[in-house]
Amino acid sequence: MGEIERESMEVDVVIVGAGPAGLSAAIRLKQLDPDLNVVVLEKGSEVGAHILSGAVLDPVGLDALLPDWKERGAPVTVEVTKDNFYILGPAGQIRIPNWPMPPLMSNHGKYIVSMGNVCRWMAAQAEALGVEIFPGMACSELVYGENGEVKGVVAGEMGRQSDGTPGPNYEPGMALLGKYVFLSEGVRGSLAKEVIAKYDLSKGKEPQKFGIGMKEIWEIDPDKHRPGTVTHTMGWPLGGNAGGGSFIYHLDNNQVYVGFVVHLNYANPYLYPYMEFQRFKHHPMVAELLRGGKRIAYGARAISEGGWQSMPKMVAPGVALLGCSVGMVNVPRIKGNHNAMLSGKAAAEAAYEAIRAGRAGDELTAYEEAVRTGPIGRDLKRVRNVKPMWSKWGMVPSLVLGGFDMWTNNLFGLSLFGTLGHGKTDAEATEEASKHKPIDYPKPDGTLSFDRLTNVAFSFTNHEESQPCHLKLKDPEIPIRVNLPKYAEPAQRYCPAGVYEVVEKDGKPAFVINFQNCVHCKTCDIKDPSQNINWTTPQGGDGPNYPNM
Repeated sequence: MGEIERESMEVDVVIVGAGPAGLSAAIRLKQLDPDLNVVVLEKGSEVGAHILSGAVLDPVGLDALLPDWKERGAPVTVEVTKDNFYILGPAGQIRIPNWPMPPLMSNHGKYIVSMGNVCRWMAAQAEALGVEIFPGMACSELVYGENGEVKGVVAGEMGRQSDGTPGPNYEPGMALLGKYVFLSEGVRGSLAKEVIAKYDLSKGKEPQKFGIGMKEIWEIDPDKHRPGTVTHTMGWPLGGNAGGGSFIYHLDNNQVYVGFVVHLNYANPYLYPYMEFQRFKHHPMVAELLRGGKRIAYGARAISEGGWQSMPKMVAPGVALLGCSVGMVNVPRIKGNHNAMLSGKAAAEAAYEAIRAGRAGDELTAYEEAVRTGPIGRDLKRVRNVKPMWSKWGMVPSLVLGGFDMWTNNLFGLSLFGTLGHGKTDAEATEEASKHKPIDYPKPDGTLSFDRLTNVAFSFTNHEESQPCHLKLKDPEIPIRVNLPKYAEPAQRYCPAGVYEVVEKDGKPAFVINFQNCVHCKTCDIKDPSQNINWTTPQGGDGPNYPNM
């Protein structure tokens, strides 16, 4: 088949991803110049369909972007009223008082929100300013100019058959071309990954680190509901097997967000993050809260955890990386949405000045400088050692030393530890199965805990089965020839949606990819010890359809 012919459309700025970063950029561009032509492309079936976040929102990003957000009716109404932190054991818990914690750890003045609903509201604000937003438009490839700059994306290609050839209803999509392209795809986006590799943007930086975050929405007994209550835990059930912890946020309508995060630098390939989450809900404190309630939604998403020292260069010719495409989560605060919004605003201001000066297709260096020297940089730099301390020394030492380090950064703007490195990638941290023992997980009871496939149904994920599998194996033989004997094929366990299986076929083990189950968390792309899985975007509109995550 020859080169595919596509229609093209030229605009001023193309934004990939209608999350908090991309929508903030779109809003700010139209605030600065209503005549700019700004297009936002979103792979979800609607804005918010693929948004999954805790979330306790620090409103500083909204304050900077839309100072009158309260008057505009933003769905940011449940203010934090109580802030709890516990270390769990198998049968009890110890509450850590708030007073030793640095002020930056306080959640008072913050809001428990559905980021999906916040993004839907932000999309309405953007459209009112004249931004064009196109949901269901997956961006499958980048368009490069004659000088190697990024000048656009291909969006909306649909109708390929399972073997990759165009089917009878094939649509080639359209090339959206802009003076600048913003990539705000979230964690481990396929286009951002390509840009980082092509322009060597991670050169001289620490490897990015990740966690897998799993979340359920529960409707609980009204007598147990405490709107505005925030609870975080560490310790059981992970113990020394992995870093991580939980969150329990009481929002409105008798609903509670119950979430669990596992750092992906764990060594034992038998660790099963999803089952750790399910086991956590049987802790007496958690079980008492949830008993008599019902789970109404489930989802999972990778989280960037590398912080300050892992942020790649954010710009290349014609393109800028925003929000979690860079990795702007403040790990100890468990917050990144505010930085995503601020990054979108900063990128918009840099692009506006460049376009006003007659520029196009160059590097928006003013954006990177604004991020590193402005509020985002200050937020991340002062907590930069918490994650590597945890990885190197474990939970208790990191609590003490990390707290001390945050205090010295908060009071004096310095760290006695300098800037610690992360070392290995999360894939490289995986050790051989022969060094570990399998972990015996209790069977889900169907009331507090659930098997993966049952829970995946509550993500409302859907993929057209006749399309090509979007989870690409560089070498189809590696899962059985290398990963199974060496690592007990951990894809069977690290995926929170049951996408990967090892089954017996003709008396031999075979690797099966159930891509229809995929919730787009990207964990496989990150954790596979052989780095053999490449997550690519499926056709637009496919994937999870989160209600109000």
